[in-house]
Amino acid sequence: MPGLGDAPIEDKYREQMQRLAQTLDEILNPDQTNKETGFCLMMFDFGDGPGRCNYISNANRAEVVTLLKEQLARFEGQPKMSGRA
Repeated sequence: MPGLGDAPIEDKYREQMQRLAQTLDEILNPDQTNKETGFCLMMFDFGDGPGRCNYISNANRAEVVTLLKEQLARFEGQPKMSGRA
């Protein structure tokens, strides 16, 4: 049984996510031989019930795991906010 996050991108998102990732990478890193900007794209369905997050990135998984842990710590450290800005 694969671990959490090991499954491939869901078919309904695969082509869109691959095109978006390629476009983002080309925009953010015009010199593809010397990339300076990393990104990760996560997509999910709104709604109730069990869900799944589909993910694609131009970085390696270990870098993204570190990024997500650090970002989560920042989010959790912020005071509760309200508003829409």
